[in-house]
Amino acid sequence: MQRLKNRQQFQVAMAGSPVAKTAHFALHRAPLGHPAAASAEAAPGRPLFPVASPWLGVVLPKRWAKRAVTRNAIRRQIYESIRPLASQLPVAVHVVRLRAGFSREQFVSASSDALKRAVRSELMQLWGRAGLNVTPGNPSHAG
Repeated sequence: MQRLKNRQQFQVAMAGSPVAKTAHFALHRAPLGHPAAASAEAAPGRPLFPVASPWLGVVLPKRWAKRAVTRNAIRRQIYESIRPLASQLPVAVHVVRLRAGFSREQFVSASSDALKRAVRSELMQLWGRAGLNVTPGNPSHAG
């Protein structure tokens, strides 16, 4: 699995509507054969997606996660939750976007275990809605 690095790569995935949503997250997906992905180039003669494998990016706006500690904790949870499921990801461009904030009253600490568990649980729902086989015994549930 490759990680998205530049604005053009993120724009390709975000061009369409989300393929799965939860209360706090949305998953955007665009196939690598998508016209925007196929015609885009990072530089003249250099393809935007040089490797034909799943690509994953994360968008965590400051609007919904004001503290950097929180954004980093959520980002780590996203990448760690998909790692055991990476072989199931279709060869496409994926972006996980935070679409609502987690309550600061409920999760006082910016990177508490309770917040991490809540994020991980919701991410498992997101991956399941996206068509990945998320089983209860999956090690990706560990906090």
